[in-house]
Amino acid sequence: MSHDATNWAIQQRGLKPTTKIVLWHLCDRYNPDYGCFPSQARLADDCEISRSTLNDHLGHLEAAGLLRRIPCLHPVTKRQMPTRYILGFEPGFTPDDPDPCSATGHGALTLNHELETASEKSPIASDQAEPCPEITHGNPAKAVSGFCADPCPENAESRVRNSDTNLVREPLSKPVKEEEDAQARESDFDRFFAELLIALGFAANASLLPAWWQGWPARTHVHRWIDDLGLSEDRIIEVATETRRDHPNPPDGPKALDRFMECAAQRNAQAAAASTNSKKSKQTRKRDDKPRPSDDKLAAFYAAKVNSGEYLPNRMISSAMCRLMLARGLVTPERLRMRGVR
Repeated sequence: MSHDATNWAIQQRGLKPTTKIVLWHLCDRYNPDYGCFPSQARLADDCEISRSTLNDHLGHLEAAGLLRRIPCLHPVTKRQMPTRYILGFEPGFTPDDPDPCSATGHGALTLNHELETASEKSPIASDQAEPCPEITHGNPAKAVSGFCADPCPENAESRVRNSDTNLVREPLSKPVKEEEDAQARESDFDRFFAELLIALGFAANASLLPAWWQGWPARTHVHRWIDDLGLSEDRIIEVATETRRDHPNPPDGPKALDRFMECAAQRNAQAAAASTNSKKSKQTRKRDDKPRPSDDKLAAFYAAKVNSGEYLPNRMISSAMCRLMLARGLVTPERLRMRGVR
């Protein structure tokens, strides 16, 4: 790992989020003494994407002039070895080669100096031979996946299945709509992030932000306030503005605001619990405030029970209720004795 490499990756602008994640993990695997040559399986696992998608983003990075890939073969077994990645900040880096394959040698290129340097530094790259078709470079049995018969740089083809090769075609409207929705959400978050920087005392388009506010790690951290703590964007802006009153200097990074955001989420939870309890107490009071039935209605209700033939539990009717029913002539004393009411 090299902090200079990862800082360089964070400073790159104009890349899609996943492409930038791929570049950052490449730089995280960079070793100042030996270079950068992670396997595709390792890199895809780091980025949590498929190998075909990984190759798409590597192609975008190579087209943007941020890296260059050097395929390598084992000189004895002719098996494909981890690709050597030349990153844009390395000394002597050139974005692309005008003639990647010529009659003078497929692996000669303008990369011989870098390959020789890598072979001196790295035990993995020290015995790598030139990747040329004459040494079964395109043999499917020697390729990683076997999908491409001629997996060499002159064909500009990946060694894994193309990400857009899908035998079962899905309806086009749904993926397009999902992509448009994702772009809209990303645009909304960019607007919110700019408002957050302004609330903290930064210029929204400042090019000299502290390192911990730059790149996708800062945005991912802010996303956690929304996803994990359940704070709204307006609430986050409100808390950020409150912190500026007590702390005039802007925070160095989003982690400095974690405690304030957690306290805000806790206050929101307490307010929600208090509101729920208040609603319950109001409902209880409403039930208690219902008017009590009149004596006439109660006497008529219990008289119907006594005069009917249904089961009448013991002590269901009090002495006071018996007097009410007798006073209104709803029952007779004989009927009460017959039903066991005393």
